[in-house]
Amino acid sequence: MEEIAEKIVVKNATFVTSAASERQFLRPEKPLIAVCGKSNVGKSSFINMLANRKKLAKTSSEPGRTRLVNYFDFGAFILADLPGYGFARVSKAEKEKWAKTLNAFFADKERISHVFLLVDSRHDPTADDMQMIEFLHYHIIPFTVVLTKADKLSKMKLKEHVKAIAADLYLGTENLLATSAQTGYGKDSVLLKIAEVTERTLSASGAEELGNEDSSEMMIKGAVS
Repeated sequence: MEEIAEKIVVKNATFVTSAASERQFLRPEKPLIAVCGKSNVGKSSFINMLANRKKLAKTSSEPGRTRLVNYFDFGAFILADLPGYGFARVSKAEKEKWAKTLNAFFADKERISHVFLLVDSRHDPTADDMQMIEFLHYHIIPFTVVLTKADKLSKMKLKEHVKAIAADLYLGTENLLATSAQTGYGKDSVLLKIAEVTERTLSASGAEELGNEDSSEMMIKGAVS
C-alpha cells in the first residue's frame, strides 16, 4: 500500500479547458477519470480535496451551474468534471442538451478509465443516481460510488448509511468510499483507487492490440442539469 501511495501524491493539479460539445472533448494519452453526480452533491469540493487546493474547481451554492465538461490535469491522469444531473429548475431543452453532452462523452467509453459517481451520504440515492448506475453497468464502464459530506453524520450513522446505500444500489460496501471534503476523510482511499486505475490503464494500453468494442444503443435520458 505504501508503494502505491507514493505514486499518487498530487503536487500541482491544474485546470486545462472546458468543453461544451463533443468536438471539444479532450482525448488525452493519460488515463481519463470522470466525476459525475447530482447537482450540488459536492463535485467541485471533491476535486479540490484531491488537488489540495481550495479553488481549482469553482464551487457554487446554485445547483446546476456547471454546464460544461471541465478538464483538470493531475499529472498522472486527467480528470473530467461532468455537468450535474437532477436539477429541476432548468428548461426541458436545456436538460436534453446536457443529456446529449453526457451521452456523447460516454460514447467514447474506451478512453474512460474510471468514473467516480458522487452521492450525498445523508440521503437515499435518487432515481437519477440509479439511472446513472444502470447506464454505467450497461456500458460496462468501471466506476466507484463516492459518498460525500460524511462529516455531516456521526460514525454510527455513516456506517448505517453506507450499508443502506450499498443495498439500494445493489453494490457491496467495498464498492463505496465515504468522503468529506471538509475534513479530508476518505481522501487516501480515493487516491489509492486512482492509483489502481492508472496502473491498470497504463498496463492495458501497453498490451492492447484489439479494436474497440461495438457501441450499444442505451442512452441517458434528459434528466441532467
